[in-house]
Amino acid sequence: MSKVEKKFPEGFLWGGAVAANQVEGAYLEGGKGLSTADVLPHGIMSPFDDSMENYYPYHTGIDFYHRYKEDVALFAEMGFNCFRTSVAWTRIFPNGDELEPNEEGLQYYDDLFDELLKRNIQPVVTISHYEMPLGLVKNYGGWKNRKLIEFYERYAKVLFERYKDKVKYWMTFNEINVVLHAPFTGGGLVFAEGENKKNTMYQAAHHQFVASALAVKACHEIIPDAKIGCMLSYLPTYALTSKPEDVWEALELDREAVFFTDIQVRGYYPSYTKRYFAENDIHIEMEDSDADILHNYKVDYLGFSYYMSRTATATPEEAGTTNANMIMGGVKNPHLKASEWGWEIDPKGLRFALNTLYDRYQVPLFIVENGFGAIDVLEEGDIVNDDYRIDYLRDHMKEMKEAIADGVDLIGYTSWGPIDLVSASTAEMKKRYGFIYVDKDNEGNGTLRRIKKKSFHWYKDVIATNGENLD
Repeated sequence: MSKVEKKFPEGFLWGGAVAANQVEGAYLEGGKGLSTADVLPHGIMSPFDDSMENYYPYHTGIDFYHRYKEDVALFAEMGFNCFRTSVAWTRIFPNGDELEPNEEGLQYYDDLFDELLKRNIQPVVTISHYEMPLGLVKNYGGWKNRKLIEFYERYAKVLFERYKDKVKYWMTFNEINVVLHAPFTGGGLVFAEGENKKNTMYQAAHHQFVASALAVKACHEIIPDAKIGCMLSYLPTYALTSKPEDVWEALELDREAVFFTDIQVRGYYPSYTKRYFAENDIHIEMEDSDADILHNYKVDYLGFSYYMSRTATATPEEAGTTNANMIMGGVKNPHLKASEWGWEIDPKGLRFALNTLYDRYQVPLFIVENGFGAIDVLEEGDIVNDDYRIDYLRDHMKEMKEAIADGVDLIGYTSWGPIDLVSASTAEMKKRYGFIYVDKDNEGNGTLRRIKKKSFHWYKDVIATNGENLD
């Protein structure tokens, strides 16, 4: 029996990932308009509040807007060859429906991308990441309105034309399936009393599918040598027991997520949606050309986030409490430990996810988010001993190697987030992910000083050895 080689391919993309709204701050500088993120004081599940009477952590972030050169230098020191970030839609089109873009916003990203490229770091850019112009919500109803396809397509084309010589990896929507779980964050949706929420969410998703496909079309035309992908929040689903009812429940919960990539990667609505839509009184309005658009302009690769798996049962009332894994559902897995926020730790689940998605789609995969949120302690001498983060990442990277040996085409890995940032789920700073500590607390106090954690040096060695040295 011959030994199977387990190694990362040459040219593998190593880096980190952030979102503009979670790091930049400067929320009204440079001509920027208000975004949906700017009116969420407590994270993506908090009620929409534009009174501006609360403390809004996203307004200041970690001041990446002014400090990006310092941060990019630290990323380069770790050896990043790619860096995933997003463009803040509201820096380019402050209200979303303007005909001409904001030059000051475009220039900011020119400067950021130039700084990355100067240090041999490829930008990987998400066009819309948990942020959209608040004006599109107030004046059009968010993504429930088909008019947003036009606004998004204009925005995407501006980005492609402006950065065609600088950005070769794009993604259309961050975690597009989150529109079902955090509809205001994912789709700018505010529901009227008595409204069929499921119908509205799936209608909004349809408009995003068409907009995404049109962005793929434009990207291929404007930047022929670029790759453009979709992005899914993926939690592979296990059955709690071998009872057929639990196995079926796991299948249905998994389909809730892969429905989105079935359309963006395969190019059509899967057959299983017919029954689901009928039983939930969902009637999606489509134009005659939509089917052709979805079929003809499929994504080049599938980007996804992986933090944990989830476990399903047909009888949750018998299984105990939910596993507190943010907003995606499921019950506790008795075989897994969890983080301080209840997110279950399952490295083997990443290998399962990679194999499942690659078997289903046969397109390149890109892990664009994976990380461990924890309360880090800054010790005397500017030391942060985050061995728990190293353990988490090491164990997941070992499973990535296994998946590559299984035959999965994995092109890259960007950890979430390489520098401490405002948590999307809770808007906290104390839930830290980074290799770089940022001196700021939940109330916004601190110097914003950047401090290398123990994991900084570990990840630097991982990249330098192309994943050979994980210990």
